[in-house]
Amino acid sequence: MVGMDLEATITFPGGKRVDADLYGRSIPTDQPAAVGGEGTAPEPFALFAASIGTCAGFYVLSFCQARGLPAEGLALRQRLRFDGPKLVAVELDVVLPPGFPDRYREALLRAAEGCKVKKAIEAQPRFVVRTLPAERAA
Repeated sequence: MVGMDLEATITFPGGKRVDADLYGRSIPTDQPAAVGGEGTAPEPFALFAASIGTCAGFYVLSFCQARGLPAEGLALRQRLRFDGPKLVAVELDVVLPPGFPDRYREALLRAAEGCKVKKAIEAQPRFVVRTLPAERAA
C-alpha cells in the first residue's frame, strides 16, 4: 500500500449494520442490541481496536516465523486507556512463551513497533468529510 490510495465502499444493508467493501471483501459491522442493533458483527470501534493488536501481532508472528522461533504460547495483550471519551493510550504487552530467547526480546518489540496501523494513527492524518451529488458518487 505504500504510495497507493485505498478506497472502500461503505454500504447500509439494513438495521444498524454498516459494511465496508474493501479489496473484494465485505467487512460487516453492527451495533449491540442495547443501542438498536442486532449484534451480528463487531461495532466499528471494536474493529478499530482489533486492527491495532492484530496488526502488531502479525509483525510479531512474522518475526518469530522468520527466525524459526516457536509461536505456541505467544500472545499480545492490548489495553486502550481513556480520559473520559478521549483515547489517550494504547498499551500492547507481548506475552512471551516459556523459553523464549532473551536475545530476541528487544528486536521483537521493534517488530511490533512496525505495525502499519500504529504508524497511521501516529501520523495523525487529516480527515476530509464531504457530500457528493449522486451522479458524482458513481
